[in-house]
Amino acid sequence: MDTLINRCAGLDVHKDTVVACVRFGDQGASRQSQTHTFKTTTVELLALRDWLKAFDVDVVGMESTGVYWKPVYYMLEDEFECWLLNARHLRNVPGRKTDVADAAWIAQLVAHGLVKPSFVPPKQIRELRNLTRYRKAQIEERSREAQRLDKVLQDAGIKLSSVATHVLGVSGKAMLKALIWWRAPPTHRSWPILRRERCAGSFPTSRMP
Repeated sequence: MDTLINRCAGLDVHKDTVVACVRFGDQGASRQSQTHTFKTTTVELLALRDWLKAFDVDVVGMESTGVYWKPVYYMLEDEFECWLLNARHLRNVPGRKTDVADAAWIAQLVAHGLVKPSFVPPKQIRELRNLTRYRKAQIEERSREAQRLDKVLQDAGIKLSSVATHVLGVSGKAMLKALIWWRAPPTHRSWPILRRERCAGSFPTSRMP
């Protein structure tokens, strides 16, 4: 089988370790390989990067294992062409998968061009995506907290959501502070003092002072 990439590496990524196998040798010559195990700490990943650079590796292939591949990929992407490989594709390629170490098997598949890398967004897109996902999660969590708060108030017979559109809005917060600090419960005469203009329609004008 023709060798398409002369110098490549396969990484078998785990939670605490990374097994790296480098394949090198010119076309037609006998292929050689070197295998080394690194830990997943930053210092060890830097050592992995230097070790791969010493062999003049062009392409690094790794299996997408959970989230463990991310720090390895991010550490190497600026120095090498990194291929993130679908685990199902690795299993579907005919060969001696059960007889060959995972790192060596990945390196062999990459060398012969038998696998295709998955798409990984550029660094700027990844950072923006993480921020937007975090923002969305925070907004959803705030909405859930507002619903829990309204449920507690409803259980206590306080119909705050009936007079304020948003329980955690400006008017809603002012009324909540009043509920916390006032000894006597607020009446229909005191609620309008705390409301804002957007809540004006929520109060019956016939009962206002």
